[in-house]
Amino acid sequence: MTQLEHKKPILTRARRIVVKIGSQILSSKDGIEEGRLRGLVRQLAELQGGKRQIVVVSSGAVAAGMTQLGWKERPKTIPEKQALAAVGQIKLMALYERTFAKFDKNVAQVLLTADDLANRQRYINAKHTFQMLLGSSIIPIVNENDTVAVEEMKFGDNDHLSALVATLLEADLLVILSDVEGVYDKDPRVHEDAQLIPLIGEARGLRQAIGGASVSAAGTGGIASKLAAAEEAAAAGIPTIIASGMQISVLEKVFDAKQQIGTLILPDGKHMRRKKHWIEFNLKPAGTIVINEGAYQAVAGKGKSLLPAGVEMVEGSFGVGDCVRIDFQGKEFARGLVNYGEAELNRIKGLHTSKIENVLGYKAQDEVIHRDDLVIL
Repeated sequence: MTQLEHKKPILTRARRIVVKIGSQILSSKDGIEEGRLRGLVRQLAELQGGKRQIVVVSSGAVAAGMTQLGWKERPKTIPEKQALAAVGQIKLMALYERTFAKFDKNVAQVLLTADDLANRQRYINAKHTFQMLLGSSIIPIVNENDTVAVEEMKFGDNDHLSALVATLLEADLLVILSDVEGVYDKDPRVHEDAQLIPLIGEARGLRQAIGGASVSAAGTGGIASKLAAAEEAAAAGIPTIIASGMQISVLEKVFDAKQQIGTLILPDGKHMRRKKHWIEFNLKPAGTIVINEGAYQAVAGKGKSLLPAGVEMVEGSFGVGDCVRIDFQGKEFARGLVNYGEAELNRIKGLHTSKIENVLGYKAQDEVIHRDDLVIL
C-alpha cells in the first residue's frame, strides 16, 4: 500500500495529535522566526477548531535566549543552557500566547523533566493535567524544563519528549516538523541521489538501519533522534509523520488525505503494554543484573520471570522498585523493576526461591523481577 492509502484511515480516526516543532523551524541567526510561527499557529488553531485535540511540543527557548543575549554558539554547559532557557522561554511563550489569542485559543505552558515521567505518580499526575487542559479546549505548549534539568534528568532532545507525551496521552498521531523533507535512504546533504522514503511499515530498529546522528547550532536532535521517537511511538501503536516545517502550509498538507508529504512511519501492530513501554522508554536503569544461560533461555525464550537462581552478579546501587538492566554474556537484552534491592539480591543470588526466607528472614516475592514488570529490548 502507498502512503496515501495508509494516511486516509489514520487521519479519519486522529482526534488527539501531538505536533513537535523543532528549533530549526522557529529560529535563525536573527532570532525567532515570528512569521513562520504565526503560520504554524494559524494551522494549529484550524486543526483544533474541529473535533481534534492538539498538543504542541516546542523547542526554541534556548535559541531565543541566545538571540536575546547575543550568543553566537550553543551553550556547552548545563548552567549556561539553563540561564538561556530561562530568558528565552518567556519570550517564546509570550509569542505563542499572543499569536494563538488572535484565533481565540487559550494556551498553557507545560515544562517537564525526564524525572517527571520516570516517577510513576508524577507521570499519572501529568496525564491528569493534560486531560483537564484538553477537555477545556486549551492547547498545551510543552518543552523540557531546561531551567532545572541536570544531565542525568535530561530527555536529550524534544523528539524523545514528543514521543513520551504522545504515549502518555495515548495520542492517535505524532507529527514531527523538522528542517528536512522526511526520511531519506541516505544523507541528502552528502548524496545528491538520496531518495525520500514516503512510507515505512516497520519502525523497530529504524535508527540503527537508517539514522545518523547530527547536531545543529540551534538544536540537539538529528534524523536519528526523530527515528528513535517514531520507534517509541510505534511501540505504543502510534503512527508518526516526519515532514519539513519550512514548507508553506505544511500542516494543511499533512492533514490532507489526498496529499503525500514527508515520511509516514507505521506501528507494526504489536503494541506494548503501557507499563512495559514506560519501563523501556521512560526509566534509566540504576544497576545491572547479570544472569546465567538457563535464566536467559527462560526469560528471553519463554517469557518467564527472573528468579534468584538465575542471577550470577549484581552491579550498581538500587532499591526495591528500581529499574535495572538484565545482561547476558556482556549484552543488555532486557530491563525491569526489581523486587529486591542490591544488598538483598547479593545475598540470595544463585539460590532457589525456597531459600529466600531462610537467608533474609522474610520473602517479599519469589521473583527477582516478575514478567509483568520486565521488558525484552
